[in-house]
Amino acid sequence: MTDSSGTYSVRARTTADRASSITAGEAVIPLDSAWQPPSPSGLPGPAELLSAALAGCLLKGLERARAMMPFDYESAEVSVTAHRQDVPPKFTELEYELRIVTGESERRVDLLHRNLIQFGTIYNTLAAACDVHGTIVVVDS
Repeated sequence: MTDSSGTYSVRARTTADRASSITAGEAVIPLDSAWQPPSPSGLPGPAELLSAALAGCLLKGLERARAMMPFDYESAEVSVTAHRQDVPPKFTELEYELRIVTGESERRVDLLHRNLIQFGTIYNTLAAACDVHGTIVVVDS
């Protein structure tokens, strides 16, 4: 949830039986927070949620570009891969591929990419901590 000052809040909780969740806005997101779970739970963990935040930032930036530039597209899809090191534990790289079905020119797609990088709050926050980079691929409709 956000307020007019640009402050964002989420709530997270867990129970002894490893049932964890995050509440963001009106959504409750189940979370895998178990340490060395006996088997994969299929739920997103913190690393996937961080990667999802970057993907969401890129899609939100695309919507911003649709209104501001305007930039026309039919659909878009983002894939994010996070690379982690163990010592010290941190992400070293986040790479993405944004696939867009659009008839826009290569110049406009490049301008879109520069805008996504320049104005993405999550993008810039993560880029201050590790290498963030990616590509935009135009897909024929």
